[in-house]
Amino acid sequence: MKIAILTSGILPVPAVLGGAVENLIDFYLEYNDIHKTHEITVYSVSHPATKVHPALSSEVNHYHYIDTNSMWAKIKRKLYFFMHGEEYHHYFIEYYLEQSIKDIRKRDYDCVILENRPSYALKLKRVTKAKLVYHLHNEKLTTEIPQYQSIYHAASLIINVSNYITDRVKTINSDDTKCVTIYNGIDINAFSEIHSSLTRQDLGFTNEDFIIIYSGRINPEKGIKELIEAMNHLTDFPSIKLLIIGSSFFGDAFSEDDFTQELRNLCKKIKDRIHFTGYVPYKQVPSYLKIADLAVVPSMWEEAFGLTVLEAMAAGVPLITTNSGGIPEICNGVACIVNRSNILNELVDNIIDLYRSPALRARLSSQSKNRARHFSKEQYAENFFKALDTLAVSR
Repeated sequence: MKIAILTSGILPVPAVLGGAVENLIDFYLEYNDIHKTHEITVYSVSHPATKVHPALSSEVNHYHYIDTNSMWAKIKRKLYFFMHGEEYHHYFIEYYLEQSIKDIRKRDYDCVILENRPSYALKLKRVTKAKLVYHLHNEKLTTEIPQYQSIYHAASLIINVSNYITDRVKTINSDDTKCVTIYNGIDINAFSEIHSSLTRQDLGFTNEDFIIIYSGRINPEKGIKELIEAMNHLTDFPSIKLLIIGSSFFGDAFSEDDFTQELRNLCKKIKDRIHFTGYVPYKQVPSYLKIADLAVVPSMWEEAFGLTVLEAMAAGVPLITTNSGGIPEICNGVACIVNRSNILNELVDNIIDLYRSPALRARLSSQSKNRARHFSKEQYAENFFKALDTLAVSR
């Protein structure tokens, strides 16, 4: 098939600036480059680092870049806003969409994949006969979404990253036949076969420390506050330390707000037991997981999938997480899953249990690694294209 992909319109593909959705796009493009099954064109915002990326040499994957950062592009974006006013998205994204549509309307695509932007369909359905496919990574299509009926009916196929998201889409139509769940994947080898010179001592820890690792953004939804509160309840266990990978509120680049100030205050009594790395490039994350004894993913919102859960599992790090969104679908039976309604007490109890039981940690580690093998990037891409193949059959 001839396929077009519309990204979120914020980060570039290839994922030179990171981004979970952008990395997942790279995975299925890599698979297509190997198997050469489809002719794919990606419509992406531009970035200087993409110009020399090896992915651009593919014979079957093509990249159409939209300039959104030059001075002239910024002027045109503003002009677009003055002419069109407020639309469905922020004018930055609407400008990216309009520029992509200018090229799409000239092409004869079999399908257009909308990466986590199902509302793009409101404009696309007027300019192309291609079948529209939504790839949903979050709750972007429910009865709470503006114009949800029009968006839902414009789709030929809706690919969701978890059954949780599939069920949320089905609030629109309980008799839905468009939805299919395709679980995300990661580079299993990168997390399970870790070769790194990074040591505990490099980060100020000792071999006797019990290291809990948290990887993710520092915001209320991710549960970092609750985890730090749990650390404050573990003063009788001074060897339990917390390693936080992500944007550090101690860095100059981090803007101060009420939440970060609250975290500062929570850390005061245990500052010698918490280490913030700040931003860590994605390729280096496995090195940090390697030195950890326990991973905690304390999500307080309905996490659609939870790649950090899968990364810890693949690295064989025992895991504590929450009963949020699609997370239990990934790790049920191989991780300690706590209730968000009683998260502080359950975090403390489970951390102590795992700290005291090397045998339990070893069992969870082995089970997690075995479970993670079902979520390889190759399996993800294969299943993704199998779902798309149903469109070719129905033509």
